[in-house]
Amino acid sequence: MKISVLAITAATLVLAGCGQNSSQSDQAAAPPAPPAQATPDQVKTLLAALPAPYSTGDVVNGKAKFTQCAACHTTVQGGPNLTGPNLYGILGRKAGSLDGFAYSDALKAAGWTWDAPRIDAWITNPHAVLASTKMSFVGMKDPKDRADVIAYLAVATNPLPK
Repeated sequence: MKISVLAITAATLVLAGCGQNSSQSDQAAAPPAPPAQATPDQVKTLLAALPAPYSTGDVVNGKAKFTQCAACHTTVQGGPNLTGPNLYGILGRKAGSLDGFAYSDALKAAGWTWDAPRIDAWITNPHAVLASTKMSFVGMKDPKDRADVIAYLAVATNPLPK
């Protein structure tokens, strides 16, 4: 019985550190403040800034589909980098530019800026876009789910309009 308890405890400790960059352990332990809840009008404003079909995405479904991304990415302002970078402010950000994350050389040199169509292509199959990416995600095949995830990212990773 002691061996099982010890094994479970050890596994828990190992998994708790999984995906953390060494610089994360140096960060303060306090989590970022929870994001403000977007009003329906704020959601409409953020979605209206996206091109079709992303502007009509289902944010609720996008949040549900994003759970597979949340194993590696956070979305809140000031949130930590995990195995993947924090995605707050991803729309309009130059690829490979978030301070404090160790991107692949190929992504740092890509030279593009993340927009809805670029994210769509990326989450369809990251390795088809950039073969040498360190991202292990195999892709999201359903175009509707991708549009919904992008709509969710537009709402969850941007400052709320006033």
